[in-house]
Amino acid sequence: MAQVGIVMGSDSDLPVMKKAAEVLDEFGISYEMNIISAHREPDLFFEWAKGAKDRGIKVIIAGAGMAAHLPGMCAALFPLPVIGVPMHTTSLGGRDSLYSIVQMPSGIPVATVAIGGAKNAGILAAKILAVSDEALLEKLEKYSADMAAEVMAKDARLKEEMRSKD
Repeated sequence: MAQVGIVMGSDSDLPVMKKAAEVLDEFGISYEMNIISAHREPDLFFEWAKGAKDRGIKVIIAGAGMAAHLPGMCAALFPLPVIGVPMHTTSLGGRDSLYSIVQMPSGIPVATVAIGGAKNAGILAAKILAVSDEALLEKLEKYSADMAAEVMAKDARLKEEMRSKD
């Protein structure tokens, strides 16, 4: 049973949203991924969002561009956390998407990551799930430690290069 629902309104969002799926795969988190247009398929969208909790979904990651209604509508229909991923747009560079997602009315929160930030959305979903999953929390702690070690290794290489120039 999937723990995370990844949804986007268009297949043009798929290259970005795959990054969330890759993170979830890395942490061993099950997910379902769908392309559903809230505007073009409203009945299907309502059925999907309203039924997500009963299907075992604990977090939704919703990617949307332009008017970016998908994350907010998910949050209106789904009682658990929703993470919005604003998509880059040609007209306003994704600022339109970002503003649409972060400007939700009181009582309908959507956690929002950077424009195109699906990787962070996947990590945030993992962190939300880790609140009640000790094994997942340990994986996240290792992930953070590995990132720190990578930065330290890069710093050591830089210092070595600087020394060799002297």
